Amino acid sequence: MIASVLVANRGEIARRIFRTARGLGLQCVAVHSTADAEMPYVGEADAAVHLPGTAPGETYLNAELVIEAARKAGADAVHPGYGFLSENADFAQAVVDAGLTWIGPPAAAISSMGSKIEAKKLMAAAGVPVLAELTPASVGADDLPVLVKASAGGGGRGMRVVHRLEELAGEIEAASAEALSAFGDGTVFCERYLATGRHIEVQMLADQHGTIWAVGERECSIQRRHQKVVEEAPSPLVERIPSMRTELFDAARKAAEAIGYVGAGTVEFLADEQGNFFFLEMNTRLQVEHPVTESTTGLDLVALQFSIAAGEALPPEPPAAVGHSIEVRLYAEDPAHDWQPQTGRLHRFHLPGAEFAPGGPREGTPWVRVDSGVIDGSEVSPYYDAMLAKVIVWGATRTEAAMRLAAELARAEIHGVRTNRDLLVRILRHRAFLDGETDTAFLDRHGLDVLAEPLADKAAEELSALAAALADAAARRETATVQNRLPSGWRNLPSQSQRKTFSAGDSTYEVSYRLTRDGLVVDGDVSLVALGPDRAVLEVGDVRRTFEVAAYPGLVCVDSSLGSVALTPLERFTDPSHQVAAGSLLAPMPGTVIRVGVAVGDEVEKGQPLLWLEAMKMEHTISAPADGVVVELTVSAGQQVEVGAVLAVVREGEGE
Repeated sequence: MIASVLVANRGEIARRIFRTARGLGLQCVAVHSTADAEMPYVGEADAAVHLPGTAPGETYLNAELVIEAARKAGADAVHPGYGFLSENADFAQAVVDAGLTWIGPPAAAISSMGSKIEAKKLMAAAGVPVLAELTPASVGADDLPVLVKASAGGGGRGMRVVHRLEELAGEIEAASAEALSAFGDGTVFCERYLATGRHIEVQMLADQHGTIWAVGERECSIQRRHQKVVEEAPSPLVERIPSMRTELFDAARKAAEAIGYVGAGTVEFLADEQGNFFFLEMNTRLQVEHPVTESTTGLDLVALQFSIAAGEALPPEPPAAVGHSIEVRLYAEDPAHDWQPQTGRLHRFHLPGAEFAPGGPREGTPWVRVDSGVIDGSEVSPYYDAMLAKVIVWGATRTEAAMRLAAELARAEIHGVRTNRDLLVRILRHRAFLDGETDTAFLDRHGLDVLAEPLADKAAEELSALAAALADAAARRETATVQNRLPSGWRNLPSQSQRKTFSAGDSTYEVSYRLTRDGLVVDGDVSLVALGPDRAVLEVGDVRRTFEVAAYPGLVCVDSSLGSVALTPLERFTDPSHQVAAGSLLAPMPGTVIRVGVAVGDEVEKGQPLLWLEAMKMEHTISAPADGVVVELTVSAGQQVEVGAVLAVVREGEGE
């Protein structure tokens, strides 16, 4: 009997497993790094054990520390979640050897899938379709384009697309270095690259008595940097091709049988538009996107993991899927600027119609679920993945699910860090997405520059700036100590306007207004309907709109039906000490310098990569802003830097 479970993970993953474990009457034990001490999941656990340090290698990836934490807290089972040690066969065996129950597949099954190279050979022998493996040395011009992949790990790390033969050696070297850093194994291989493929996966469950379920398929084709962004069940492609589901399920069962699989796992395939598919890998764990399968089947996959680990048998057949479910990954990142991850305090995180509840929808109505590791006030650190939450919607039809999810995201209150929310909304509302045209080239084909545009246009930003200025005036009035509390800037006689300046992205807005005995006076066809310190109701022409205003130190967030706008109040006079030298390259986020490609005195061209930073599980390139010469280099490989730190200075025109 399991009475207490340690979840060897963090954030949203730990909270998700706690949710089910509590429902089963189990005690929940958390482990946390120094950086995660104040995260919500730590406070929600019945017991929490500190793993000293911040880097994953010294905390969540330290198997001995995690098992010792289970002993200290009196846990009798370990659930690995997904990520970190969840697919580490040595860790799984060490948990069993320590006398604890492992909530996962046998160590031997994990080991057999640990190397993508060996896994493909095993699957080919079992009759599962595979793409032919290419050794790096054997790749010729006729094989291009090819995909360089890490043999160990996943999540897009150690993966490169190569279109020209002369680039192959350099990309293999870079992929191998990234794989070694991420997984401790620099082995890479090549395979044919399908530029417009579909990423299709089958959710598997297998008990200890020989029953194997193919629960349903998911499509996860819309990706950035080979990492999934939008996931759904069922797959639009599989729905279109009648025989494909049966063939996929048969192949997935063969894969599970070939390795004696037990527990929850996912077999991933790459498919073309004709329905041909090829084995990619088997994830010997629960997947990030498992909620869409739960939503369409009503199953709690985590609860089934626990029951399988306890030796219980599955029914002969899984329940049938009903309706459609779509999940998006909400990241703290800036898609328009090379997906730069964002850090800082998340002042507000609220989705009005969402709940955190595993399983399926209630009474067949559209249903919104959020699996999140953050709450109001959470700090987004640079040490781990940039995902804030997964937002999931179930609907009777795919269109209903997509439109409801887009609406929920659009009216979410997310204050403090930039996110990919607007990109997700534009994807969900895009005609091609609604038509099921969702291959892996979706972002490239439809233009990231267009899809990443803010939902609020320039006119909406300007109105939001006016609402922010007016709400600020109302707040000052409420806190004023004068007896009559006259509005800020109020004059008995006509006078000059009050002015406030805000920046939003690359734009600057100076708003001017006067509050008189006749009400608000502003330029343009705008009238004030109602005003408070956190709300302004404005009428533009004959259209009335409400602007919700939230002010924080150095930041004002305005939410309306026109879109959410983050404004930075600008001071009238700039402090000279805050200025940096022209041509300075600043760190866009806290991170570690992993490579430096230039030296002082080198001539460089605009766009040439100069340095590489690693932060939040991603590698980021810092490029030259213009043609010139490197006149200053302030960092070296291995050095930690803070956001805004000067990394180098390039002086324009020095080479001419």
